[in-house]
Amino acid sequence: MKFELIATSDDSRARAGVLTTGHGKIETPIFMPVGTAGSVKGIHTRDIAEDIQAQIILGNTYHLYLRPGIQVIESAGGLHKFNRWEGPILTDSGGDQGF
Repeated sequence: MKFELIATSDDSRARAGVLTTGHGKIETPIFMPVGTAGSVKGIHTRDIAEDIQAQIILGNTYHLYLRPGIQVIESAGGLHKFNRWEGPILTDSGGDQGF
């Protein structure tokens, strides 16, 4: 993974850059749809990339663990195939929700 700074603001601490991952590039700042239980609700994966032009999606590993579960994701070939999403995926642990 690599981050390249593209621009900074003279008036604030704002900045823009490009984060390069093994699954693609993400221009920052970025809008990131959340797929808590493994999928973004109410929109087809194709539309996330084409219409919203999202470059990354977010998933919650605690919710994924509960449902659909590890075996379902593994049998699909991993989270990218389960989501039918080829781009980058960020996951958070969801550890704060386990208590």
